[in-house]
Amino acid sequence: MGYRIIIADDEAEIRELFRLYLEKEGYEVLEAADGEEALDLLAKEKDIAMLILDIMMPKKDGFHVLKEIREQRNLPVIILSAKTTDNDKILGLDLGADDYIGKPFNPLEAVARINSNIRRFYSLGANDSKAAKKILKVKDLTLDLDSCILRRGEEVIELSSTEYRLMELFMSNPGKIYTKQQIYEYGWQEEYFIADNNIMVCISKLRAKLSEDGNRYIRTVRGLGYRFEEE
Repeated sequence: MGYRIIIADDEAEIRELFRLYLEKEGYEVLEAADGEEALDLLAKEKDIAMLILDIMMPKKDGFHVLKEIREQRNLPVIILSAKTTDNDKILGLDLGADDYIGKPFNPLEAVARINSNIRRFYSLGANDSKAAKKILKVKDLTLDLDSCILRRGEEVIELSSTEYRLMELFMSNPGKIYTKQQIYEYGWQEEYFIADNNIMVCISKLRAKLSEDGNRYIRTVRGLGYRFEEE
């Protein structure tokens, strides 16, 4: 079987619908009917790849479950809820959710979002490095993953949230070539559909912040993407 995913929802029909579609995609699905059961499963099963989490559940609601998870585990969490006001979405994302699916939902779109988050979290390679160490060092740059601070020597380099995610991606795997799609989905946290000027603009700003010769750090690989120089 593929990645293991927990579906936490008090509606059995919703859990069964996700199971039907996700098992067709090769995922292994585990079910939880309330917040406490979801936390118990996470405690017992250490190889869970993702949690799909309903907000309105008995015993412990999804927001409380998410808060507890983020204090202990680093895995993608998708909020699933009929509460689709902007405030609810913002709260879920602020607590650490990676995505938000409103009910009722299109199962095919939900699966596409799940695939995208799994691919972004596990296939790009940054997650393994991040779990192994809290500080990334390449050349004279140091990225502290706990404080989200980038330094060149003793100098602190101010970054936007998108710039930070790109530096985390690049510095986790120096020398690796990343495509525009990989860079966009990791940096902007959304699906990449067409060529976007945002990548070029963001890379240009990053280069300017890193040094007068920004190409010394971030190299364009024509026709392929970008890589962070090791030497």
